[in-house]
Amino acid sequence: MKPSGNTILITGSTAGIGRGLALRFHEAGNKVVVAGRRKALLQQIATGHPGIESIELDVADAASIARASELVAARYPDLNVVVNNAGIMLREDVTKPESLRVAENTVTTNLLGTIRMTYAFLPQLTRKSDSAIINVSSALAFVPFPIAMTYSATKAAVHAFTEALRVQLADTSVRVIELAPPGVKTTLFGQENDQHAMPLKDFLDETLALLHSEPAPREIIVERAKYLRTAEASGNYEAALAMLSAWKKPELRI
Repeated sequence: MKPSGNTILITGSTAGIGRGLALRFHEAGNKVVVAGRRKALLQQIATGHPGIESIELDVADAASIARASELVAARYPDLNVVVNNAGIMLREDVTKPESLRVAENTVTTNLLGTIRMTYAFLPQLTRKSDSAIINVSSALAFVPFPIAMTYSATKAAVHAFTEALRVQLADTSVRVIELAPPGVKTTLFGQENDQHAMPLKDFLDETLALLHSEPAPREIIVERAKYLRTAEASGNYEAALAMLSAWKKPELRI
C-alpha cells in the first residue's frame, strides 16, 4: 500500500485505533473519510482536522452499509482503501442468559459488519489499480480471552475470512491485509489506563512502519502481539490460554 495519495474509508474511527489511523493517514497526505455511528464525534474530527471528511455508518445495520456504499461511490470515486476497524468487546458469562444479547451483538458488529462491508465496497475497489482491504482482527483471534469469548470467536472468524478473501481476490488489483493488534491503551474493554496495554502511539508507529515496508506483509503483527499469534506453533498455547484465563470474572452489568 502506497504511503500517500490514497482515498481511505475507516469504520469505527471516532476513537481508539480507528481514530489514530485516520489522523496518521491524513497527516501522511491521504484523503481520509472517517465513518461511525456518533455524528457529534465525526463532526468534531472533521472540524478539528481540515481535509478529513465523515459519513455516518453503523456496521451492525445492513441498510446503513448499503446507503454508505452508494454515498461513497458518488462522493469519493477515488476510494481505494477500506479499513474494517469497527468492533465491540464486552464481557460475557455464559451462565447468565443476558449475555446472549452481548454475544449476538458482537457477532453482528464484528463479523457480519466486516463481511457486509467487504461485499458492499468490493465493486468499487476492484475498479482501482492500487486498492486494499484492511481487516482488523486481534491477537485474541489466536488464543481466546475467556471473559470475552464471543469477541475472540469473531476475531478468529475475521482472520479466517481474511485468509480466504485474499485467495479469492488473488487475481484482482485488491490487496488483502490483516491487522491483529494486541491490547492497546484505548477505551475498548476499558484499557485506556491498563499498564499492560500497549501505548496507542507506539502501536501506530510500529503498525504504519510494517504497513509501508517492502514487501508489505499479509499480516501486520506488532512485536507485542507475536506471543499470542505464534502461541500454537511455538508450543505456548496452553500457557497463553492459562494467562488469559487468570482474569477474574466481574459481575456483569449489561
